[in-house]
Amino acid sequence: MIGKLQGIVDYIGDGFVILMAGPVGYKVYTPNYLSPKSTVALWIETIVREDSIRLFGFLSLNEQNLFNNLTSVSGVGPKVALGIMSSIKTDNLMSAIATGDAKTIATAPGVGKKVAEKIIVELKNKMGGGDLFTPDIGDSRLPDLLSALESLGYRRMDIIDMAQKLVTKNPDSDITKLVPMALKEISGGK
Repeated sequence: MIGKLQGIVDYIGDGFVILMAGPVGYKVYTPNYLSPKSTVALWIETIVREDSIRLFGFLSLNEQNLFNNLTSVSGVGPKVALGIMSSIKTDNLMSAIATGDAKTIATAPGVGKKVAEKIIVELKNKMGGGDLFTPDIGDSRLPDLLSALESLGYRRMDIIDMAQKLVTKNPDSDITKLVPMALKEISGGK
């Protein structure tokens, strides 16, 4: 099995790259945006099916572990897992799973509310410890802040990074203090 490939990105397609490792070009599906002609090292997950062998590449072992965890959920295949990872940043996705934020996960293409909830149920305990992710699972401020901002008309995918940073930087602030901070941040600090 191939564990890791290092080479030059020769071609970028829709969801995949051709990675030249020496004289051989490997078609590697990846959730990451990679620049043409850049040199990268990708951790490889090989999926063998009856009619195909596909390589999935990740910039870190955490991403590869997240992919493997997602594909372990019934109803989430490699294509859906890659779609989730392509549309939601790894930290945001792991945080959404750890805090039970199904709305964020459901924003990914091909993922509805039921699949998002299934992902949370099956992965929340796996992601609560170990090297993969160690959030404060008891912290409900992030989902509360996101819900408050959504009720004001902001799209979750536009505000999730900012909201996560605010919650992390202000551990002693409750939701009544975080909402005005978020609105100030959104308006450019004015």
